[in-house]
Amino acid sequence: MSRHHSLRGDVGTVHRGVFDASIKPVLRIESGDTVEVTTLSANDENLPPEGSGFALTPEHRRVLTQVPRGIGAHFMSGPIEVAGAVPGDELVIEILELGFAQPWGWNMIKPGLGALPNDFDKIRTIFVPIDEARGIVTMPWGLELKVAPFFGVMGVAPKPGDGACISNIPRSFGGNMDNKNLGVGATLHLPVFNNGGLLSVGDGHAVQGDGEVCVTAIETALRGKLRVSLLKQTGIDHPWAQTPTHIITMGFNEDLDLAAEFALRAMIRKIGEINGLSREDAFSLISVAGDCCVTQLVNVAKGVHVMMAKELLKR
Repeated sequence: MSRHHSLRGDVGTVHRGVFDASIKPVLRIESGDTVEVTTLSANDENLPPEGSGFALTPEHRRVLTQVPRGIGAHFMSGPIEVAGAVPGDELVIEILELGFAQPWGWNMIKPGLGALPNDFDKIRTIFVPIDEARGIVTMPWGLELKVAPFFGVMGVAPKPGDGACISNIPRSFGGNMDNKNLGVGATLHLPVFNNGGLLSVGDGHAVQGDGEVCVTAIETALRGKLRVSLLKQTGIDHPWAQTPTHIITMGFNEDLDLAAEFALRAMIRKIGEINGLSREDAFSLISVAGDCCVTQLVNVAKGVHVMMAKELLKR
């Protein structure tokens, strides 16, 4: 019988800035269990000013002062060990529920970063209220945006020989994918490179556009319910995802063209697995009925994802 667990971001359950197989798990679950994960957001340089009305949680304050900062920007809750997971297996993460763990978020422009690194000469950080009851973020100029929360970072531990990998850059283990389609109802598939898989989650986003062009989304702390299951020896070596309506393949590379090529080839293979189309027919189908999208342009390794409607893949 499956069990439900809670993993609240705090000292002892959060690691900062790296994915590393040497980080000890903070929770052990069985395949099919659910976990309510709470994450944190905002390093010291991104905190709201005193008197702004945007308060930090006690957990956030403790982690800022007591958990050493890693080489990357993110707070990750985990790692979560999945009993019985070994290299060659596949973790299946279903995003069942998402909510907000704080009533505000932030967005930053920083010189030298983003899709226009030379166009802005000053750091600009804005802080915005999040009305969870209405499902609205209000921008400083009064515009109301509908929230569409998701975890920007979900990943397993990298191969042991890769050591500590900066959290900013997505790789074969997942990590900072920043794919806005991974909201409620989506399912993420990740390869397992270490015993237990060692899943970590973080980088909550209230809303984000494809590209995430200025470096950040509306960054915030999230609370999410995940179901984590194990598939044995599928041999996948790269993340892919699905929603109730679409299959999603992903590519990451500093060269956007190469990221697109990876995602496209992955979709060609996936279509062949699902309904047996030839590579040529699958490529044509993607061209006329699929979507090849820029996930993000800002994480060193840029992201491209290809989406194909499931209804077009029925045999």
